[in-house]
Amino acid sequence: MPWYKVDDHFNAEHTGIEKIKVAGKSICLVQLQREVYALSAICPHAGADLSKGWCTNGQLTCPYHRYAYDLTTGRGAAGQNDYINTYAVEVREDGVYVEVNSWLDKIKGLV
Repeated sequence: MPWYKVDDHFNAEHTGIEKIKVAGKSICLVQLQREVYALSAICPHAGADLSKGWCTNGQLTCPYHRYAYDLTTGRGAAGQNDYINTYAVEVREDGVYVEVNSWLDKIKGLV
């Protein structure tokens, strides 16, 4: 399972959502309260760009229909019955890395 360096520096004081491309995937890199999360940047409901959304109560909210996804698990809010992929993140001395599990996406039928 390959790890990809996505940022050279980690600023613990920064908060925000950034869209990145890793191994051909669009991923939201979310930094909130000194934590970094990586989730799919595509809303499964209507295909909107989740990087244009916002975070509240530990959830990433879609800017289009306001569907919300847990930053840790990717599970949709109650009643949505959907999810987005999440990716492991490591903050290392030389930067921020994201692990992209291509084999897991194939098992889930997402590739």
